[in-house]
Amino acid sequence: MRINDLKERLFYTCICLVVIVLGLSSRVFTNQLPLFVSRHFGDALWGSMVYFMFRVLLVNQKLRLAFVWSLVFSFGIEFSQLYQAEWINSIRSTVLGGLILGKGFLWIDLVRYLVGITLCYGLDQYFHQKVHRNDK
Repeated sequence: MRINDLKERLFYTCICLVVIVLGLSSRVFTNQLPLFVSRHFGDALWGSMVYFMFRVLLVNQKLRLAFVWSLVFSFGIEFSQLYQAEWINSIRSTVLGGLILGKGFLWIDLVRYLVGITLCYGLDQYFHQKVHRNDK
C-alpha cells in the first residue's frame, strides 16, 4: 500500500467521523435546529457518510464508483425497510440497528440520500481535480 493511499484513507476516515458527529448532533439538537434542517439533514448526512466510507474502501478507484456504490447501498438499506420480519425488526429496535438499518420505508429518504451523496461526490470531484492539478 502506497503512503498516498494511506493518507487518502485517513483523510476520508476523518471526514467520515466528522459527518457521523454532525449526523448524531442533528438528532440530539433537533429542537434547536430549523425545522427543514432537523427533518432532512440527518438522512443527507447518512448518505454522505456512506459515500465517504466507500471512498475509504475504494481509494484507488474512480470517484464515480464510490458514488454508484453509495447509492446502491443506501437505496438497498431503505428498500430493505419494506421487509418487516421479527428478527430484523429486533435489530432495528436497538439504537445502532435503527441508525444503520432505519425503521420504516420513506420515499423522501431516497431523495435525501441522493442529495447528500451527490453533494459529497461533487465536492470530492472539485477538490480531487484541484489537488491533482497542483501535483503537476
